[in-house]
Amino acid sequence: MSPNPADASLLARLRRVLDIEAKAISGLSAQLTPAAAEAVRRIVALKGRLVVTGMGKSGHVARKLAATFASTGTPAFFVHPAEAQHGDLGMIQSQDLVLALSYSGETDELRLIAPHLKRMGTTLVAMTGNPESTLARLADIHLDAAVQEEACPLNLAPTASTTAALALGDALAVAVLEVRGFGPDDFARSHPGGSLGRRLLVRVADVMRTGDRLPVVRNSASLHEALAEMSAKRMGMTCVVDADNVLEGLFTDGDLRRLLGRESLRPDCAISELMTTGARTISTEALAAQAAHLMDERRINHLLVVDSQGCLLGAVGLHDLLEAKIL
Repeated sequence: MSPNPADASLLARLRRVLDIEAKAISGLSAQLTPAAAEAVRRIVALKGRLVVTGMGKSGHVARKLAATFASTGTPAFFVHPAEAQHGDLGMIQSQDLVLALSYSGETDELRLIAPHLKRMGTTLVAMTGNPESTLARLADIHLDAAVQEEACPLNLAPTASTTAALALGDALAVAVLEVRGFGPDDFARSHPGGSLGRRLLVRVADVMRTGDRLPVVRNSASLHEALAEMSAKRMGMTCVVDADNVLEGLFTDGDLRRLLGRESLRPDCAISELMTTGARTISTEALAAQAAHLMDERRINHLLVVDSQGCLLGAVGLHDLLEAKIL
């Protein structure tokens, strides 16, 4: 059903804003100069910390950029420029780099602290929409974040300009992490909490079942003994090993269902004759997220964990990954 006139009008307004902001971001590419490359080099070589600052809406963007840099390997924090005039300037040292955001380049609070930063010898990078502004002229490096128009119909509320500043700041952060060779392990150290940290840090050894929780029988066990072990350990399967604990196979609920129609099936049947061989295995050092991917790819519910000699160490199932919040 086609949208009614009210819907059409609202959708047109939404699309207009998105189009303006998309053009603002795409226009930044043409505005990049060697100054942006120099800003990346200065941040990569930084001996101190990256200090990001801005007032109002630019301040909100600055806070986000400080968090992005900090989470991707650059020690960074936000300083409110008004608070900097009343003592917080002491948080900034000569070996630091200050990234100051002001679309007009004439924000009073930033203009007041810029000369003090210069006297300290602190590198000042200004991101503005006016290369002729006071802040741009005081800066060691100026980044042009000008946009043709704001998405606000009055061309007053910071909308496209803040989106552009955020995108340009993100571009700097990503370029810096790439130059540094910042990888998944580095990222994990900055994100130990939450689902992201779990996926990057938790290994199979951390979630697998071992000891009394691991369903396992010898290859000489009967079907009856295997079923008793499966019922006791409640994993939907049991591992089958030889006398030296070398993995030979596994027997699952699915295997049992497929065998139920056999007239020759008896409780005293040897499990070695009924088990599935060639079970999928994984190492203790593999990421739990890798185990989840392998299970999904192979459409299986369990992975068995073995050492380099094929000896059984443990097992991990979908339920274990769910409990660990990997899935």
